[in-house]
Amino acid sequence: MSARLLVGTRKGLFLLEQAPQGRTSWRIARTAFLGDPVTSVLAIPGTDRFYAALDHGHFGVKLHRSDDVGEHWEEIEAPAYPPKPDDVEDLDPFSQQPIPWTLKRIWALAVAPPDGLWCGTMPGGLFRTTNGHSGWDLVRPLWDSPARRKWAGGGSDWPGIHSVLVDPRDPAQVTVGVSTGGVWATPNGGLTWEPRTDGMWAAYVPPELVHAPTAQDAHYVVQCPAAPDTLWCQHHNGVFRSVDRGRRWEEIKDIRPSSFGFAVAVHPRDPNTAWFVPAIKDEQRIPADGRLVVTRSRDGGASFEILHKGLPQEHAYDLVYRHALDVDSSGETLAFGSTTGGLWTSADGGDSWEEISAHLPPIYCVRFS
Repeated sequence: MSARLLVGTRKGLFLLEQAPQGRTSWRIARTAFLGDPVTSVLAIPGTDRFYAALDHGHFGVKLHRSDDVGEHWEEIEAPAYPPKPDDVEDLDPFSQQPIPWTLKRIWALAVAPPDGLWCGTMPGGLFRTTNGHSGWDLVRPLWDSPARRKWAGGGSDWPGIHSVLVDPRDPAQVTVGVSTGGVWATPNGGLTWEPRTDGMWAAYVPPELVHAPTAQDAHYVVQCPAAPDTLWCQHHNGVFRSVDRGRRWEEIKDIRPSSFGFAVAVHPRDPNTAWFVPAIKDEQRIPADGRLVVTRSRDGGASFEILHKGLPQEHAYDLVYRHALDVDSSGETLAFGSTTGGLWTSADGGDSWEEISAHLPPIYCVRFS
């Protein structure tokens, strides 16, 4: 069972530890960056190293590192975009507003073996460093691709890379998920890229674009560590699953109470087990009937259970963001946080839930370490 839980919020980072028996299962052990939005966190497995990305608004995006499980933090170099050439027109296809060549958000952090990092950002750039804290390189083959110009902001001002999946068998094979931009994969560490959206469809575009790779709003994509060919995707208009690293996706239908949402987590050893936290639909981003539930499939999407024991079942208006649901390495302990500041954990695979806090700031990301 995991011993620590990192919770990034609109007003700071909270580090939780398992509490002594007889008390609530988790307690807030320390805080950091109080008052500042924490948009992404990463714990390096097998070490005491954490990363935290902050959005200081007018003062820009910052990246911090701790080498002592969050006791002390130091600011380190953040990714930086190159100057935009004068002769390049780069417009969001939805809004027709210029896409800035400046860092607006660090949205995803992932390990780039052996000791580097991948960083997915808004406005759609993917960065990599080989030493974990400096020397960031923009992955130009993806950034310079004509397809990237078709990525759109959707619900945000700019496109963004929110999912970075590194194949544990071969770290050169990387898959990324893009908001209103689809799913893209590289077999060679970023030198070449191809779309991986066959089988997906988009309900919000003209008929001729329904199956276009760049029209797919993949809200979040996860990979089973023990079976890395299996991917689950919470899409804008449904849930999709792939068993061949995204080359072909199958839509999973008839999920009650809804197939709309943002978060998805997959069991670390069982590729057929995944969890979601649904909302009604795009126009009503609240739980159905005011009941907060988690849905779980244990048979690859053939059926779903609605899990609600310990969760509020009336007048609950919690929305769970992409990175605010996680499962630990055992596959039994889960946690999720909501936009209303609620934080829940489960020690039995989601069968029952315990409220850890009802009054944190709005929660952006939840990660076990």
